[in-house]
Amino acid sequence: MKVGLFFGSFNPVHVGHMIIANHMVEYTDLDQVWMVVSPQNPFKKSSNLANDYDRLQMVELATNGNDRLRASNIEFALPKPSYTIDTLVYLKEKYPNNDFSLIMGGDNLVHFHKWKNYEAILEHYRILVYKRPNYVTEAYDNHPSIQIVDAPLMQISATFIRQALRDGKSIQYLVPDPVWKFLDLSPIYR
Repeated sequence: MKVGLFFGSFNPVHVGHMIIANHMVEYTDLDQVWMVVSPQNPFKKSSNLANDYDRLQMVELATNGNDRLRASNIEFALPKPSYTIDTLVYLKEKYPNNDFSLIMGGDNLVHFHKWKNYEAILEHYRILVYKRPNYVTEAYDNHPSIQIVDAPLMQISATFIRQALRDGKSIQYLVPDPVWKFLDLSPIYR
């Protein structure tokens, strides 16, 4: 099975994430997209993160009913901070028959050379890249392991959504309905 791994804090998961995940599973050769909730990204502060299990629950709510999208807590049991190469090695051992690819935004591709063992990732895994506003990916256009996917450009951010919640604004339509209902009843981000 061809599985795309869409790593993220998903703090919270929003419609931009869901559109990208759905686009990747519908318009590439992937059979499934696993939305991997990362407990701690080595490049981000963890102080702004909601609880791991709350973020996982929101991704589960968002993916519920779509058998091609799935929430994954695979990094919860791995050492922190989460390094993609370690997760990939673990997943390959656990699911040897799956063919894993990474899904990332052009903003991450620009800094990819700073990732732990990025050369090994490029050598052994395909990377599906969706463009992000104001980030240029042309340097990788002809790399054999990197496929630039013409996915919809989204300018929705989890930072904006968290601020909207703190300001008492509605986030309806910015997040999937079940996530909106969950957050409407929760003190998270307020």
